[in-house]
Amino acid sequence: MGWDPVVLFFIFGLVAGLLRSELKLPPALYETLSILLLLAIGLHGGVELAAQASPALLWQMLAVLLMGVALPLIAFPLLRILRFGRIDSASIAAHYGSVSAGTFAVVVAYMVTEEVFFESYMPLFVAILEIPAIIVGIILARGLSKQTHWGELGREILLGKSIMLLLGGLVIGVLAGKEAVAPLEPLYTSMFPPVLALFLLEMGLIASRQMSALRSVGLRLVFFALLMPWLGAGVGLMVGAGIGLSIGGTAMLATLGASASYIAVPAAMRLALPEANPSLSLAASLGITFPFNILIGIPLYLQAAQWLLTGASS
Repeated sequence: MGWDPVVLFFIFGLVAGLLRSELKLPPALYETLSILLLLAIGLHGGVELAAQASPALLWQMLAVLLMGVALPLIAFPLLRILRFGRIDSASIAAHYGSVSAGTFAVVVAYMVTEEVFFESYMPLFVAILEIPAIIVGIILARGLSKQTHWGELGREILLGKSIMLLLGGLVIGVLAGKEAVAPLEPLYTSMFPPVLALFLLEMGLIASRQMSALRSVGLRLVFFALLMPWLGAGVGLMVGAGIGLSIGGTAMLATLGASASYIAVPAAMRLALPEANPSLSLAASLGITFPFNILIGIPLYLQAAQWLLTGASS
């Protein structure tokens, strides 16, 4: 069996960037691709949520929300042990407590390719996990300070591009239903892989630019960026199994736990913690963790979910 061509697009972009090729996508195209991906994920989730909504979903949402609180609380003391400053530790922890919509798009495509069933309302969990880590990160850095402009920050978080597109797609899918959305179905079926491939090509180019920042901060950040995905995935596996998700759903929640935000959280941290060094967070999340999850992590998280939910009981 050959390599996944979608993943190969990421490797192509990464290698081209490291070789300092002149290859680059127009900024407007990258924005368009990210909008299409987030809308497609939200729309598909909304269509299925309309058909499958149940009271059990409420306590699953609560458990996922608590997971979003726990992840930065795990990352922060680890970063402090590695001798990062308090502000930078809190900022990086917020990135790793939140999630990567790009990584989620890849794991969706992977599960579809491998024909692994997963709960189609998983995009709702992506939106839920974007928010709590930002709040926890700010509290870890400043405490409940009056100097924090919570109203402005709340607007930045809730009205940010990624959450608005995900929730907007979810609401449209729920209100319209499957039959009405049918003409748009190619957006999250046949169109999804090529859009994702081009998106990952650009992400490979962006990741290559973060490698230089990693050289300046040494092995401490690299160690954290490789260790935290395992810890986050472990939390996701436990939560997924505990709330009764399928093998595919549990693996996807593990992938979300292992990922780190590079869209919503950087914007929020720039507003709330301007003194934090953004290159540390982006170098770790985009330079190390994102490639690790795309190239190695996702298949391993699926295997772990299969063992946890079937192998442990056999």
